[in-house]
Amino acid sequence: MRSLPKPSLRLPAFAKINTCLYILGRRPDGYHELRTIFQTISLHDTLEFSMIRRAAVELECDDPTLPSGRQNLVWRAATAMRKRLGLRAGVHIRLEKRIPVERGLGGGSSDAAVALLGVMRLARRTLPAAELLELAAALGSDVPFFLLGGRALGVGRGQEIYPLPETPRLRLLVVSPKDVAVSTRKAYGWVTSRLTKQRMESTLKRFCALCWNQQGGPLHNDFEGAVFKRHPRLARIKRALFLHGAAEVALAGSGSAVFGIFPSPAKARRAAQQFPNDQVFVVKTLSRDEYRRALAPPLGRRIGH
Repeated sequence: MRSLPKPSLRLPAFAKINTCLYILGRRPDGYHELRTIFQTISLHDTLEFSMIRRAAVELECDDPTLPSGRQNLVWRAATAMRKRLGLRAGVHIRLEKRIPVERGLGGGSSDAAVALLGVMRLARRTLPAAELLELAAALGSDVPFFLLGGRALGVGRGQEIYPLPETPRLRLLVVSPKDVAVSTRKAYGWVTSRLTKQRMESTLKRFCALCWNQQGGPLHNDFEGAVFKRHPRLARIKRALFLHGAAEVALAGSGSAVFGIFPSPAKARRAAQQFPNDQVFVVKTLSRDEYRRALAPPLGRRIGH
């Protein structure tokens, strides 16, 4: 059996939450028009990159349930970057998963963004930021955000990203129920029937006020009503988090993870004991500068080095 290539680059791929998420309606292209605020958190996967002689992308993952070929977003991202840079050598990527799948935490999108950066850094090449963002947007709606990190506004289908003022660090408990997974596509179908033009206009006014609130403002997620109706256990998790000390609680993305904001890590850890049959993560929010340092080099007008 061939020994694995020695890693030459190792990068974290951080998860995200949406501190507010409004769905305004279906677009002509079939996607949904969103207004959301993304926030990176310290929970992360890890990707290891190395060059190989074979002119291809090789992907292995410690989660056997995930595909390792073109069905995997990491493979597609690395292949797209390798093609864009015209690399003759191939790339071997090892993906260590910690962010649970189909929980609304953006793990797949984050992995894809880091794959773009990792292949580019491994090749010691650079791309203009606009071109890199274009590659990211072609892979998925949330992928461009993970080139930026921190706290950011997402508009359009979520792929148009604008940095926002940072808020004070938050301490979170993320509960990932082992018995509930939510398909994003199905979740959008569940919520679309509730949308009206009058609601859209009032939503935009509230959302504009939230964006520039440096305390973050109240949590909000339009998926909650529809998703909780079909998965009542998520509503019970939300109530339990409130009961055990969370100041605010919300569904993560389209679910099924639920997160609570706590006044301290100790209180979050105590609350975590109430969910012995689920995955729980006590985490913190990451600022844009912290995100950049973790993914060094800094993300700027030209990304990579």
